[in-house]
Amino acid sequence: MKDILLVDGYNVIGDWPELKPLRAGHLEEARDRLIDVMAEYQAYKGWRVIIVFDAHMVPGIGKNYQLKRVEVVYTKEHETADERIEKLVGELKNVETRVHVATSDYAEQSMTFGSGALRKSARELRHEAKLVEKGIEEQLANQKKAIHKTTLPITEEMAEIFDKWRKRDL
Repeated sequence: MKDILLVDGYNVIGDWPELKPLRAGHLEEARDRLIDVMAEYQAYKGWRVIIVFDAHMVPGIGKNYQLKRVEVVYTKEHETADERIEKLVGELKNVETRVHVATSDYAEQSMTFGSGALRKSARELRHEAKLVEKGIEEQLANQKKAIHKTTLPITEEMAEIFDKWRKRDL
C-alpha cells in the first residue's frame, strides 16, 4: 500500500509554534522551513508528500514544482488550498493508495474524511515530524559508530562531508 500526505501549508504554518511567528514578515522562510521538515519526513517514511499553498498569499499563482523531492503546489487564482486538496484526494485515492490530509481546519478534515482520506491535525503532523527528526539523528549516530568500525578508515571530517552530500540530495 502506498501512502500520500497532502499538507495544507498555510494552515500548518499557522499552527506550528516555530513557524507561526514567521508568517507575518517572513512567510517565505516559514514555507522553506516547512518544506525542509517535510522533505526529511518524506525521506524517512517513504511517503509521497504534497504541500498545497493558497496562491493569494504569493505572486506567481497556479504553479506546481518539486523542491527537495517534495511536491509544492500553489493554487490557481480564486482556488483555495482546501478546494485543491479535496480535488487531489479524489484523484489520488484508490485501492492501492492511502491518502492522509494534514490540516487543523475542521471543515476540511470532515470533507476529506468523507472522501476516504485519513485525517491528521497540524499538531499530530508536528509530533510525527519531531519523531522523524529523532529517528534520523539516531540513524546518523549509528552510522557514525559503524563508520569507525569499518575496515576502511574514514575521518570524521569525511563522514560530515558525506552527510552534507546526502542532505543536499534530499
